[in-house]
Amino acid sequence: MKKNLIIYSILLIILLSACKENYTSKDYLNTVVEKLNKVESASYFSTIENWNPGDTTASFVSTSFVKEYNNPSDTTIGAKFVLLDTLTKTKADFCYDGQMRALFNNDEKEIVIDNFTARPLPFRPITPPFYNHVTNILEYALTTQDSISLEIKDQKDDVFVRLTINEDEQVEFFGKPYHMPPSPYNYGENSSIYELWIDKKTDLPYKVRRAMFHNISVSSVSNSEFNKLDIKDFIASDYFPKDYEIRQYRQNRRKRQPNKLIGKKAPNWTLQTAEGQNMSLTDLKSKVIMLQFTSVSCGPCRASIPFLKELQNEYKKTDFDFVAIESSSNSTNSLSTYMKRNRFNYKFLLSNKQVRKDYSIRSFPVFFILDENRIVKEVMYGYGKGTTDNKIRTIINKLIE
Repeated sequence: MKKNLIIYSILLIILLSACKENYTSKDYLNTVVEKLNKVESASYFSTIENWNPGDTTASFVSTSFVKEYNNPSDTTIGAKFVLLDTLTKTKADFCYDGQMRALFNNDEKEIVIDNFTARPLPFRPITPPFYNHVTNILEYALTTQDSISLEIKDQKDDVFVRLTINEDEQVEFFGKPYHMPPSPYNYGENSSIYELWIDKKTDLPYKVRRAMFHNISVSSVSNSEFNKLDIKDFIASDYFPKDYEIRQYRQNRRKRQPNKLIGKKAPNWTLQTAEGQNMSLTDLKSKVIMLQFTSVSCGPCRASIPFLKELQNEYKKTDFDFVAIESSSNSTNSLSTYMKRNRFNYKFLLSNKQVRKDYSIRSFPVFFILDENRIVKEVMYGYGKGTTDNKIRTIINKLIE
């Protein structure tokens, strides 16, 4: 009897071991993909964080209530979805219906419609909804012939997956995976990293982190409900308020108005350096001052750096001084990292909400040239090698005569 009990116990242990899920296997990831492929629709709360290189905290955080629908008839993204406010779940910020994307500017009561004909691309530049996104990442990881490494860790309550793509081109997921054309601003850093956290209770991902040379984004979802929405009920125009102006992307664009500061005294500011010291506009004593509002994640801003380093050395300190103001990051650590990477030693300050408001900063780079009385003489948007360089030099030379 005792012998039979021992045998039964051994058999039970073997049986239980055989039934135990191996969370670190590709078979488990296939199980996750199978579950994801059964998601015909989903609604959930979404939080998206964006991080700039060197940041210790997110530079941008957005929350929304998402309605997502699987849409196989769309061979690009493969989904329809709408981003709504989290309070009423009715006010839209963005939607995509398989034919066009609608961008809502609720402050100006405007909707911009993009049907993807104004800017021909081999992909549609849309950040996919969460479940569509993670499905495509995992399917790629399990089937691609690209050079990748795949790490799977069994953690206490979830499974952690890190996909590292070691290709000459970075890989982005706009629905399907796309190898992106090389960027002149990436310093040869081409690896793409995607990390997923999968809940063991549901075998479904709840968080994904994407890390590129220029930007890191983290998306997480909560309170997800599945297959309770019908795709037939999704009509993008239902989310268009009747009193909103509708215009086509890149058509009938509102003409940029002259900057309100031209001809006026530049607003003063006191900002932090990379070393954490304070610097004010009134501390600068040169005859002519140029301010550049920039971003550590902005390609054209990086392209301007060689010119700016040259410019700083071309003039006497009493004639000209230059200050770059970082406007998308919120940590001095990112300033230090960016300065070391780009090997420049001109003044680099961290902006705040007030200075961005005072100077009406909504894009990067923007150059402000101030005379000896700190009157704004010129404002230039964007950067074009050669063209912008010549224009800036001409203005500076005229002001220091």
